Amino acid sequence: MRKLDKNPEITEKAAKCGIYYWQIAEFLKIADTTFSRKMRYKLDEQTRLKVIFAIEALSGQLNEPSKKSQ
Repeated sequence: MRKLDKNPEITEKAAKCGIYYWQIAEFLKIADTTFSRKMRYKLDEQTRLKVIFAIEALSGQLNEPSKKSQ
């Protein structure tokens, strides 16, 4: 994590899930440069939740099928 990271939760979650900023931007339908620029500052709560949702969706954490034996 960088010393001046304004959104450490997002940075850590994306890195842990192996998701790049450009993938998040594509999911949110914004330019990757726009997303990188937004990450320079602390995100508002609504944007932060959208980004976390995007990371979870891209990493397959949402709606994972149950792996129970049948």
